[in-house]
Amino acid sequence: MELLVGYDVEVAQNLAKKLGVKAKIVEGPWDGLFAGMDSGRYDLVINGVDITPERAKTYDFSTPYAYDRTVLITRSDNNDIHSFNDLKGKTTANSIGSTYQEIGKKYGAKVSGVDTLAETLQMVKNKQVQATINASTSFGDYMKHRPDEPLKIAATMGKATEYAIPLKKGADNASLKKAVDNALQEMKNDGTLSNLSVKYFGSDLTTPN
Repeated sequence: MELLVGYDVEVAQNLAKKLGVKAKIVEGPWDGLFAGMDSGRYDLVINGVDITPERAKTYDFSTPYAYDRTVLITRSDNNDIHSFNDLKGKTTANSIGSTYQEIGKKYGAKVSGVDTLAETLQMVKNKQVQATINASTSFGDYMKHRPDEPLKIAATMGKATEYAIPLKKGADNASLKKAVDNALQEMKNDGTLSNLSVKYFGSDLTTPN
């Protein structure tokens, strides 16, 4: 079985230590993560989940543990898209069920749903779609390993995205939410979150600036 690595994985492992439990980390497709939590297969989803009003109706969220920026990605030779408003009537690809898919629809794009970031970028590169929307950190990590790909950031949203940990809503999880919030605060105070952010992203993403 492939060993899972990454910022969220180490956040989960350190969080478990603070809570005094052993983390069982399971990988799954994005569009099945919330269903897995709804059914009780997962207690927490730690996977760069951003807080949205729609999700907040169904889930309780921890305090944010990282902040990111949403970016609009096109081919390097695309001169038609310079802002999110330029997406009207254009085609995009994004992960099924993601916030980014909803952003594309909001700005009037025709959105294709796929499973992974790599697939969305491949579709942009092959001119199957004109753009994709994703996190600045995810795209930066992708390009770090493939610096010659003909892709660019065409626009960046001004407001930072807050990443937090969703839990099933309700009094039954109130004590768990409190424990998670306390553990995350300890990880901020002792530098754990900052150090992990620098390790994986090259900068400290634990503040919204």
